[in-house]
Amino acid sequence: MTHARTTRRVLAAVASVGAVLITAACSSSSTPTGSAAAGGGVNWDERGPITYAQGKDTAGVWAGVLKEWNDAHPNEQVTLIELSPEADQQRADMIKRGQAKSGEFSVMSVDVVWTAEFAANGWLQELPKDKFPTDGMLASAVDAASYFGKLYAYPQSSDGALLYYRSDLLDKAGLKPPTTWDEMQAACDKVLPTQKGMSCYSGQFQKYEGLTCNVAEAVNSAGGEFITADGKPAVNSAEAVAGLTWMVDGFKSGMIPKEAITWKEEESRQAFQDGKILFLRNWPYVYNLASKTDGSSKVAGKFGVSPIPGKTGPGVSTLGGHNIGISAFAKNKGTAGDFIKWIASEAQQKTFLQKGSLAPILESMYADADLNKEFGYLSTLGESIKNAQARPKAVRYGDVTSAIQDATYAALQGQQTPTDAFNGLQTKLEDLLK
Repeated sequence: MTHARTTRRVLAAVASVGAVLITAACSSSSTPTGSAAAGGGVNWDERGPITYAQGKDTAGVWAGVLKEWNDAHPNEQVTLIELSPEADQQRADMIKRGQAKSGEFSVMSVDVVWTAEFAANGWLQELPKDKFPTDGMLASAVDAASYFGKLYAYPQSSDGALLYYRSDLLDKAGLKPPTTWDEMQAACDKVLPTQKGMSCYSGQFQKYEGLTCNVAEAVNSAGGEFITADGKPAVNSAEAVAGLTWMVDGFKSGMIPKEAITWKEEESRQAFQDGKILFLRNWPYVYNLASKTDGSSKVAGKFGVSPIPGKTGPGVSTLGGHNIGISAFAKNKGTAGDFIKWIASEAQQKTFLQKGSLAPILESMYADADLNKEFGYLSTLGESIKNAQARPKAVRYGDVTSAIQDATYAALQGQQTPTDAFNGLQTKLEDLLK
């Protein structure tokens, strides 16, 4: 929900998605093999019907996009296959097809944190750079779509976390958006006594990929990291533990409502739109939905966005987003290739931004005056993505993120202290990243 697109994407780009362990970096010393990896033997002129698999279209954009393509390509129809809204289940469904060498999913929307894993296993078709140029794309997005310097997907959308806040209530209290955790707590202490049934803050704390994003942001925003630049686990540092401690203390104090332990992107979005929380950490897709004036949002016209806060200053977002890759086992790769380039075009990137609040992968769009006028959050989002921290590219990323989630969830539920939880995680990561 990279969002875990969770979508978010999930996050997982940037999208090279963002924060330490959400995007995945490869520690393997060998490159992928086979025709899919080498890009050999592919007929890029083969055309015909294809399928496109992705998570549930929570932004409501894809029906119109695919209709536009299909109307213009009657002999190269694209059929949408909607998978689960949960990123973990999307990944499992795609891995199942890859392991079976099935081309059922011709094109897949792949969370940035999965790209290295899928490429390493030979499930994604390498994209020749002469046929798939990346000029003008965000460098972080291209990096998240690459493995050992070779392109295995096209950037589809980037992502950075935003802090949604009730601007009407902050303005009434004479407050500015917080840049630190302490400032956010102080704002809640001032505003909440006059707001019945409202809690201070929430992110996504259910045990799934979104939890990895949230704890990675807390760790990085406290000056810590899960993995050092040379690939060594460092999660038992004082700084990393401080990040987890902030989350744990949030639940203990009631700053974070106890029910948020079960929230993913959608549950937390709904809580904010229903006026139940003052501050929300979530992805850009929330903006359009919270702005609707059809009665579905109680906060339309009453909220703003800012970078997420950190321990001593602005926080560090997890880089999120999605890549769009071609199955190594798909037929009609010529059509698939044209389709993913069309999705990355400026016209379609504007559609995703304007109708789905999805972060564009083209650098020029963040400096577009008209777009900045239309989308007041665009420059803030660009700042979030620019400062975002990418997750490492781990071939065993599924095991790595599961270990992070287990340790974090145990601490949030009070089963372990933050120190004990991260000491245990340190040992697991050392084994997984050998």
